[in-house]
Amino acid sequence: MSVLVFTENWDGKFKKLSFELVSYAVKLSAMLNTSVVAVTIGTVEDDELRKLGKYGASKIIHVNGEGLNVLDNQIWVNILVDVAGKENTSVVILSNNITGKAIAPRLSVRLKAGLGSGVTGLPISSEPFVVYKKVYSGNAFADVLIRSEKKIITLSQNSFELIEKPVNSEILNVKVTLEPGSVKTQIKEVQKQTGKILLTDAEVVVSGGRGMKSPDNWGPLVELAKLLDAATACSRPVSDEGWRPHDEHTGQTGKIIAPNLYFAIGISGATQHLAGVSSSKCIVAINSDKDAPIFEAARYGIVGDAAKILPKLIDAVKEIKEK
Repeated sequence: MSVLVFTENWDGKFKKLSFELVSYAVKLSAMLNTSVVAVTIGTVEDDELRKLGKYGASKIIHVNGEGLNVLDNQIWVNILVDVAGKENTSVVILSNNITGKAIAPRLSVRLKAGLGSGVTGLPISSEPFVVYKKVYSGNAFADVLIRSEKKIITLSQNSFELIEKPVNSEILNVKVTLEPGSVKTQIKEVQKQTGKILLTDAEVVVSGGRGMKSPDNWGPLVELAKLLDAATACSRPVSDEGWRPHDEHTGQTGKIIAPNLYFAIGISGATQHLAGVSSSKCIVAINSDKDAPIFEAARYGIVGDAAKILPKLIDAVKEIKEK
């Protein structure tokens, strides 16, 4: 038996998310008394693959071939089903990101495996197999019992610490030749964001809402983000008004993020917004309304006008960085 972890790569490189999944898989494998097999699809160099071994993946399966660098749900699921069968897999672990959400349901059907989505920690018990997750926009937790012989878990981003456990990994390169026309997904155009930290990768996020009053007042917020090496974000009303680009919109209908530190500046904290940021490890709220819902989710809160508080906060950060 084995725990199979799907480690997504981006242009042949792994991100923190992939190492987080391996760290989680290693801890789970210890509970189940089995081994960890990491699988990645697409072109990745051996030096990059060995990084997975730094976090405890004892076996690394690299599946490559023409057409595999683009996510095609059916083809990638076919590959994972084949690997899971050959490795006698009992649990498959994926990220609860766009890719994981696309693959996990298909994989669940193919493997006849119960699915625990958006899990935020190790199972409460292995027999019976019970995992827990956040529900109701992060206001409650639910225990999920998975009864099937095979299980699939999608892990919420930034919900598990990175744990280095170097091992001598076995790397198995598998070449796959696809039948002509089998790849249904084609990329017509690629537009990459440059010069900005991606929201989904950011450890720190500085976000603004309608409490900023005008797009002309965004300068200090952007300055604070630069000082903290943070990404910038906004609430939906702000993006709808055109104050900020739509790719910065966080919330239930925008990007779901889980940074270590999230600044909510001039954001009231509507349920729809909190649904996208409630997994943040620490929320700092600045709002002039002391009864704003955001304060219920925040670890630290400042009641006051953001236009007056931000310059003081910026000065404090500069002073600390100069020491």
